[in-house]
Amino acid sequence: VQLQASGGGLVQAGDSLTLSCAVSGRTGSRYAVGWFCQAQGKESVFVAGISASGESTYYEDSVKGRFTISRDNAKRTVYLQMNSLKPEDTAVYYCAARSSSSEKVLGARRYYNYWGQGTKVTVSS
Repeated sequence: VQLQASGGGLVQAGDSLTLSCAVSGRTGSRYAVGWFCQAQGKESVFVAGISASGESTYYEDSVKGRFTISRDNAKRTVYLQMNSLKPEDTAVYYCAARSSSSEKVLGARRYYNYWGQGTKVTVSS
């Protein structure tokens, strides 16, 4: 299973970005996806997750109301729409996948088996 994250860049505070995570390989028919971010010198943290069906989502408190996760299963792509970006959102963003048909979205890294290479988001003030 391979995950390819893209869409990062340099933006100003208040701007928007949409990250994409393309999933390829043998994932089975149902897999959940999570986005994590890692700021320089800090541990990676969960940002948002979506169930295999797309019906359930879960967000870290600091991004609720600003970020939206969605997926297009026909394209095997998961998106993270990021609005009202803040300098503290600056980080490398990674997408990760786990084989699961559950509607429960999990935020811990240990539940995700497959990881992409990350895309860097820099928000200037």
